[in-house]
Amino acid sequence: MKLSSFLSSIVLTGLLSFSLSAEDKEVVQADILFLKMQELESEIADLRNKVESQEYLIEKLIKESIGTKNEVDESEPGEVITDSAIRFKGIEDIKSKEDIYESATKALETQDFEKAFTLFKYFVESFKDDEKTPLSYFWLGEISIINNNLEASKDYFMELISSFPEHYRVPLAHKKIGDIYLKNNDLDMAKDRYRFVVREYPNNTASSLALQLLKNME
Repeated sequence: MKLSSFLSSIVLTGLLSFSLSAEDKEVVQADILFLKMQELESEIADLRNKVESQEYLIEKLIKESIGTKNEVDESEPGEVITDSAIRFKGIEDIKSKEDIYESATKALETQDFEKAFTLFKYFVESFKDDEKTPLSYFWLGEISIINNNLEASKDYFMELISSFPEHYRVPLAHKKIGDIYLKNNDLDMAKDRYRFVVREYPNNTASSLALQLLKNME
């Protein structure tokens, strides 16, 4: 609820004050205070999520900067290393890209998670694709959860969220991060993330899942 709506509530309370008893006035004021507290909690949760995303991006940039410097230092004198050579070591060829992704999804379907993980990881490190790259990050996160590698899982979901914010898997990725907090018994962070999903993506399936989890945590 926006601040303007709270102000409207306060104005309405003032207009009705002449016809309300002292007890009724206290009830209305208590309701307004409760709504204000809910708004502040939502703002704090949003800020926490944004800070977490910014911290991830900063850490990622630092790691990439260090990695690039190390590769440049190890190169032969006079050798020119392009950005594409550093970031994408595979052959940028449609056929090989499709083959790798198809092999990864088939391995996933047969529950060969080790092979699927290796292929999805190779894909994101070797190719650029606006649809398949974010999905690969999503599946890397899922497989990491299965392997109980929660920190890596969170990193993959954060990569999806930060690099492809408009992708349709982003709401579910946020929900998955809430699941990771829940597995780590960090209930407050889990609730914050689930509430964020419900608030920001009300029409997405991830919202229904997050809402059910919030109810179970009450």
